[in-house]
Amino acid sequence: MLLHLEHPDFEFFLRGADGASANVNERTLTASFVLTPDTLIEDWPVRDVRTLRASDLEPLWALQPELILLGSGATQAFPPAETMAACLSRGIGLETMTNAAAARTFNVLASEGRRVVAGFVLAG
Repeated sequence: MLLHLEHPDFEFFLRGADGASANVNERTLTASFVLTPDTLIEDWPVRDVRTLRASDLEPLWALQPELILLGSGATQAFPPAETMAACLSRGIGLETMTNAAAARTFNVLASEGRRVVAGFVLAG
């Protein structure tokens, strides 16, 4: 069987993520970050999804997403209801999942050309 390496037609591709690190393209990140198919914002100051404030999402909203994926770390956790409501009031979906699941979902949505923004919370 002949295998071909396919390169995505967008700038940033997640090769994997867990609770402590993520591989974006050829780099390993160890601090929380925000990602779109063409933007990487490093050192996002969020350390725990359970204490996420609406103001913490402003850098993500500025990227005009139709959907925000929130990688909560190694285990699934959810932001406060007020934070989720702030997204919904802007007409933006918010899905929370583990970092590994968010990485897989991000790649699928990005390859479909969706306006997806992902925020990954890393314990590093």
